[in-house]
Amino acid sequence: MKKEGIVKLISAEGFEFVIDKKAAMVSQTIRNMLTSPGSLLRASRFKPLEKLGLLGFPILGVWGIGPDSGVSGLVFSLPAGSFAETELGEVTFPEISTTILEKICQYFYWSMQYASGKETEFHIEPELTLELMMAANYLHT
Repeated sequence: MKKEGIVKLISAEGFEFVIDKKAAMVSQTIRNMLTSPGSLLRASRFKPLEKLGLLGFPILGVWGIGPDSGVSGLVFSLPAGSFAETELGEVTFPEISTTILEKICQYFYWSMQYASGKETEFHIEPELTLELMMAANYLHT
């Protein structure tokens, strides 16, 4: 169930961090996931449309029609706010470990304090530096 003002970030190991939505919005990537007005979804020819639950949505494009009349893919337009992240208020990061996601959440709050004029040091353990930099790059923080 989605609660206004909070976001759930889920690590690769399944650990859940419930944080203020304002804090999560420090990340451009998370902001885009949570506020996107809609999405495009590609349906593979290997999945029947009925099972995808997409019947009734307009088809934006079809490509890869061959002599065997097999359709390689379809693009559907889904209703506004149809990303799971937008609907549920949760984002799963299958490539970010619990330790790194915890540090990222700490950084979000630190960044908000820094932006409001409170200048404090943000300590990063040396053994986390490389993984944290890769995650920060992905999250655009």
